[in-house]
Parts: sequence; C-alpha cells; structure tokens
Amino acid sequence: MKLENFKSFKGQHCETTATGSLLKNIGIELSEPMLFGLGEGLGFIFWRMKTIDFPFIGGRVKTDMLTDNICRNLNLRLEVQETSSVKKAWKNLKTQLDNGNVVGVKLDCYHLDYFTSKIHFAGHYAAMYGYDDEFAYLVDTDQQGGKVKTSLKNLELARNEKGPMSSRNLIYTIKKNEEVFDLPSAIKIAIRNNAITYLNPPIKNLTYKGIIKTSVEIKKWFKNSPDVKRDFQTTAMLMERAGTGGSLFRNLYRDFLKESAVILKSIELNQCYENFIEIAIHWKEVSDLFYKAGKTKSIDYINSASDLLVELAEKEKQMMEQLLEITK
Repeated sequence: MKLENFKSFKGQHCETTATGSLLKNIGIELSEPMLFGLGEGLGFIFWRMKTIDFPFIGGRVKTDMLTDNICRNLNLRLEVQETSSVKKAWKNLKTQLDNGNVVGVKLDCYHLDYFTSKIHFAGHYAAMYGYDDEFAYLVDTDQQGGKVKTSLKNLELARNEKGPMSSRNLIYTIKKNEEVFDLPSAIKIAIRNNAITYLNPPIKNLTYKGIIKTSVEIKKWFKNSPDVKRDFQTTAMLMERAGTGGSLFRNLYRDFLKESAVILKSIELNQCYENFIEIAIHWKEVSDLFYKAGKTKSIDYINSASDLLVELAEKEKQMMEQLLEITK
C-alpha cells in the first residue's frame, strides 16, 4: 500500500525533509530554509554520547523541537504517538497510513538498509508513505537517496532503538487548523524566539558557549584520541554530509534570513543575511580543518580550527543580539 498522489519534499536535513513532506501533502509548500527558520532551528551542541566513541557536534536545536516549533508558529495541529510496545508501535503507524496520512517517523539510522555509514544516531527522521509485506517506503534527504525503502524488520529495529536522542517508537502527523497562519508574523516570532534561546543557553555545551567549549575540548580530544583519523574525518563527514553540524544549518539559516528579508521588506534582515554568508563559510572551513587533522594527524589544523571556533562564537552571538533587536 502506497498513498495515492503522494508528494515528496526534497531536502538536505532529515527533520525538515520529513516534516516538509508532511506539510506538502496537506497543501503547505515552504522552502527548507523557511521551515528551518520557522522551527527556530539554529543552535549548537557539543556532547559526549555512549553510543559514539568520539564527541557529537550538532548545529541545531535538540531533536523533536524543530517540528514542534514549526507547527506552533504556523498554527498547525501536531499529533505525536509514542509507545514502548513494538506491536502497538506498528499498529499506530499502519493505522495512520491506512487512514491516508503521511507519517513522520523517528529512527536510529544505523539499522536503515540504505545508510552506508553505520553509526548509531537515534535522532534521525524520515517521512513514511507506504508499506507492503516486506518493505517500508520512506522519504529521506537527497544525500540518502530521496525516496527509499527499508525492510520492515529493520524499520522496527530503527524505531525501537534506545540511547541518546531516541524516543519510544515516536511517530507524528500534522493537520491544519481552521485559522490560517500569517507568515510574516510567524517569521518575526520565530526569529525572536530563536535569538532568545541562543543567547541564553542553560549549560556551557550549548550555542555560543558550546562553540567556545568546543574550541578547548578539540585539543584534548586530539591528544587523547586512540584513532585521530577515524574521529576527525568521520566528524567532518557528519558535520557536512550527514547534517549534524558544519555549514549546513548556517546555510539554511542564512537563506531563511534572505527569504524573510524579502517577505518583510527589511533592510536590517538583509544585512544579517549577508553577515551569515561569512559565518557559513567559516563553518565549512572548520570541518575542512577537522578532515585535514584526521588525514595528516597534525595538531596544527586543530589549533587553527580552535581559533576559528572562538571567532565564530563571537560572530554568532553578535548576530543573534542584532536579530533580537530587529524583532522587538
């Protein structure tokens, strides 16, 4: 069974791709940068997880929040289901699909047939639009193949995996409310909320404080790593290709500001967009330096990355202060 007239969303980041597919099939078509911005998505985290042998570097708000923010800002009804029962989890998912709904599913990408990099990451999202006796039919990011499929058994394992960022077989659907959203107002609210969250991190692992912490920790990490090549080359790949950090989220937020500046006819927002061009370029430089450090095993590249991270922390803090002022 596959949903008739299903429309897939093409995206670079998993959650915006999944949620974009759900929205597209209820008649709401917005760009990926706009979805990321409306989701108040810009953030940063440096975290050590038991499931990964090296620290996790992420460039967005924590899992589950992005879609929740999008739906709140667009006055949409988000319905989430979770269960610890594998049997009930499949029943919940199958019922939604049989009722004609595209479903967002949260997964550990390690178990998915089409993933070539076998790393446990339980904060991955895809949109599901069909199934048969053997396979589940999904929409994932462009780099993972767009329309893809995985075995029902592996889908079950991916949904039920435990560990950091995991949920209990979480699925979600989105429906419209009677009141239509006002996009210009939603944009202003989202920018302001994102700025407030970014400027007030509850712990030093997050946002600009997390970037500063990372600038210190990567030197210790390099010196103590049992496998510098694996750690830093894999991190560079994850930051740029898997969408956990690097320039991807800065590119999305940059383009969100550009689109917003046009919609709101704002010279100030356009200036912020231009400043974010430089920020995004510098994040790509950081991941490139990580890759070179892994390839050459030279700490010189880590020292350069550390200096650049300190600079980026200050630039991003200043930018979010500016955005907060603009949206007063």
